[in-house]
Amino acid sequence: MSQYEDFAYIYDELMSDVEYEKWTEFMKDHFNQNDKKIEMIAELGCGTGTMTTALAHAGYEMIGIDLSEHMLMVAREKASEEHVDILFLQQDMTKFELFGTVDAIIATCDSLNYVNEEELLKVFKLVENYLNQGGLFIFDLNTEYKFKEIYHNQTFSEIGEDFAYIWENHYNEKTKTNEYGITFFVEDESEQYTRFDEDHTEHVHSNEKVKELLKKAKLTFVDTFDDYSDKPHHNQTERITYIVKNLNEKQR
Repeated sequence: MSQYEDFAYIYDELMSDVEYEKWTEFMKDHFNQNDKKIEMIAELGCGTGTMTTALAHAGYEMIGIDLSEHMLMVAREKASEEHVDILFLQQDMTKFELFGTVDAIIATCDSLNYVNEEELLKVFKLVENYLNQGGLFIFDLNTEYKFKEIYHNQTFSEIGEDFAYIWENHYNEKTKTNEYGITFFVEDESEQYTRFDEDHTEHVHSNEKVKELLKKAKLTFVDTFDDYSDKPHHNQTERITYIVKNLNEKQR
């Protein structure tokens, strides 16, 4: 089973506790504070397009990029229902291609934890290539603290109106990876439940390593925050939010 293939159709219900409005306001605040005006934004790992759509409603021209065709089907339907015009591209974030440069690139909801160190550097180099001079790169990462202290050997479950899931976790301190095993049951039109199983792997990227890779990609680290707040991250931060700039002049 491909990652997020069937998961796509209940993803928004499972993510209902995510503070997308808070994340959107954080983005807007930093875009407004930026020296260069932010008009066009690309989102890597856009999933079902909740953030992409929210920023489109805020007046930004949006491009959503995701590898999952099923996630993008949901995202396109959502954008159509909410009457926003968004370009969605089915691409691997480690190989993404744009038609030109953009003013900002974002990657939310720990999408960059899904790539290893080598792949993360590839993403950073592509961001530098497609980000205008003075443009912003805002992304988040789940921390090792979250994997070790919150997720490790924990099982989470939920029963919804038309679905149920069991989510098991194991953190491997040697490989610095968190393995997710998700079993979920979705009710169909005949009121029968179908079982789906998916496996996911997230990688730890330490703050020191992220800064090192940003430097290699010729991107300028600006600041970090505790989960889209105005507070600095600390040793019990579960999600670090990064603000990065591209100060390199673009050849025209």
